[in-house]
Amino acid sequence: MATSSSLLRSTLAQAFAIGPSRLSDGICGHNGTRPVLPQLPPSTPRRAPHGLSPLPSRGGPCCMAGDAAQGLTYRDAGVDIDAGAELVRRIAKMAPGIGGFGGLYPFGDSYLVAGTDGVGTKLKLAFEMNKHDTIGIDLVAMSVNDIVTSGAQPLFFLDYFATSHLDVDQAEQVIAGIVEGCRQSECALLGGETAEMPDFYSPGEYDLSGFAVGSVAKAALIDGSRIAAGDVLLGLPSSGVHSNGFSLVRRVLQVAGASLSDPLPGAEPACTIGQALLEPTKIYVKQVLGYLARVPIKGIAHITGGGFTDNIPRVLPASLAAQVDMAAWQAPPIFTWLQQAGGISDAEMRRTFNLGIGMVLVVDAAAAADLLASSSAAEPVVRLGEVVPGEGVLYAPW
Repeated sequence: MATSSSLLRSTLAQAFAIGPSRLSDGICGHNGTRPVLPQLPPSTPRRAPHGLSPLPSRGGPCCMAGDAAQGLTYRDAGVDIDAGAELVRRIAKMAPGIGGFGGLYPFGDSYLVAGTDGVGTKLKLAFEMNKHDTIGIDLVAMSVNDIVTSGAQPLFFLDYFATSHLDVDQAEQVIAGIVEGCRQSECALLGGETAEMPDFYSPGEYDLSGFAVGSVAKAALIDGSRIAAGDVLLGLPSSGVHSNGFSLVRRVLQVAGASLSDPLPGAEPACTIGQALLEPTKIYVKQVLGYLARVPIKGIAHITGGGFTDNIPRVLPASLAAQVDMAAWQAPPIFTWLQQAGGISDAEMRRTFNLGIGMVLVVDAAAAADLLASSSAAEPVVRLGEVVPGEGVLYAPW
């Protein structure tokens, strides 16, 4: 039975000019265009995981005083980063050239830069909290933040919304978030699909995918090839956990016996654990493109799954490493809570979460001085460290 969401989506489009829906068996769509971690106070009570003693506090501004002997890992939560990396290596043999944050397609004097992503199990928290109006921002952010690492201006975005039974009010909230994400990144919501597939998803649940395409002049492409030892690493703070690591987040909640409605220790202003976790992913497009108009940027890493450990090396030439000072910034207190409640090791935190830095820029010393001088409360810039001979990421203090 064919269904149509064209009316729903036309009401949400606002500045978008929505065209006729694309219909198929059970699927309908829309078309349109338009021009470091603060330490908890000693007095803060902490709920111990079931059957475990309370976890000790960890020292240092990033709560990184040494690896825990035991604790939860991303693999324990069902996500094997190493297996994912192996799959990428195998795919690269069949489709050479992949592996960057965005795919490049030559188009005249420019490259089209494409990216696709989802929101992952952060959706489970949206379902539990019955809050659906910001998850679409996350969806847009994950793709546009990837393609801007090449220096590309996002042009348009498409979405895929799938559910077993279409709840129009719920879907309206989701699509409204997507519209807002496109507004923040100044790209057009060009089209999408709404799939209603009975019995495929649990009642009240849905899944999301997004696809973004941007453009950058070939001469302006950022590919990391000009990075040299002595270049500076600058960090752009995150809004929180963003949209990665939520399988481990959910396992921590389960093991700690915590509720999403529990207050988050150390949060200012006060908020619950659920509110902190569901904070939308920051969209960096305007900020990064604004910096590019002022100074040359040699490399950009989007800190998503794999954290600092796996993502920064993706933009570095061979024989160069990133030396990161973990005492250089303070991250949202949600990371302190996650590490303490789950007993997560320092290494696992660094390879799973963004730890309060969602984007890393690699620039020369002059550009670093310029951007640091312009740092403000609204758009802070943090000096994280520098590029040194070696490989991978070297963390200090040791």
